[in-house]
Amino acid sequence: MSETLVEVVDLVKHFVRRRFLGRPEPPVRAVEGVSFTIGRGETVGLVGESGCGKTTVGRTLLRLEEPTGGRFLLDGTDVFALAPGPLRTFRRHMQIVFQDPYSSLNPRMTVGTAIAEGLRIHRLAAPTEVADRVGQLLVEVGLDRQAASHYPHEFSGGQRQRIGIARALAVSPAFLVCDEPVSALDVSVQAQVVNLLAALQQRHGLSYLFIAHDLAVVRLLSHRTLVMYLGRIVESGPTEVVLSEPRHPYTQALISAVPVPDPARQRRRIVLGGELPSPSRPPSGCPFHPRCFHPLKDVRCREERPALRPVGDHVVACHHAEHAP
Repeated sequence: MSETLVEVVDLVKHFVRRRFLGRPEPPVRAVEGVSFTIGRGETVGLVGESGCGKTTVGRTLLRLEEPTGGRFLLDGTDVFALAPGPLRTFRRHMQIVFQDPYSSLNPRMTVGTAIAEGLRIHRLAAPTEVADRVGQLLVEVGLDRQAASHYPHEFSGGQRQRIGIARALAVSPAFLVCDEPVSALDVSVQAQVVNLLAALQQRHGLSYLFIAHDLAVVRLLSHRTLVMYLGRIVESGPTEVVLSEPRHPYTQALISAVPVPDPARQRRRIVLGGELPSPSRPPSGCPFHPRCFHPLKDVRCREERPALRPVGDHVVACHHAEHAP
């Protein structure tokens, strides 16, 4: 078991919407009591359908969104307790790779200037050494040193994502939030970027929170997987165990939607009924019960929220996790 680097305890993030006149609307409960750990050199995948809150988890950990509650310890430091000055200094230890590699880069900055920004802010290289360090980072992510003098629009999507990774690596972080870093790329380029992330992890001992909706990519890169629904973790465990033998009905539905690249094989497709409930008005009891297809679904599911509990090698929030639907 690797040493714990990241510890998230009861993370909560609510967005409060206020009307121009009258009372405020109910808060949007984007993240509600999420807890997990990540070891040094470990990748933890965070999966779920759009709107479940997984991107908000990553942004809140890095304090791009301020948390409503909970704790985030990075190598023993409580990030949520840091004042603005110390937080600015501490940011070099935690970085993010964004989903859209184009909008995350300043179109008016050359690639070299964008990558060097962190080096200059945190004074990690002498002025005479910055250009050489930028060149080294570009080579490390598979680009030429000459790319430093060009602008983002001169590169393909995959190349821009490599630039984004180089920018994140510039300050030598220990923890990277990868927010769907390959979802905007072609399939062939996705494989290249995933292989790059794996190689960089081996070389630098990085820890990743890998946010994605592509379970095939998660299976390839993640050691453990967390499944999120309506702001809560509903299942977690070793990636191969969770994806091969899912215990929660929601996880089973997600996996059934993954195409099988073999026309001779067929997989039972689970189509969930209804719409994803509003995070401002979550259902009572189990949040998944209005869409659940488990044959043992009962009154308890409608009235009592299931706690996360160990079931074999899984941790599952389901009253009937021992019984497959």
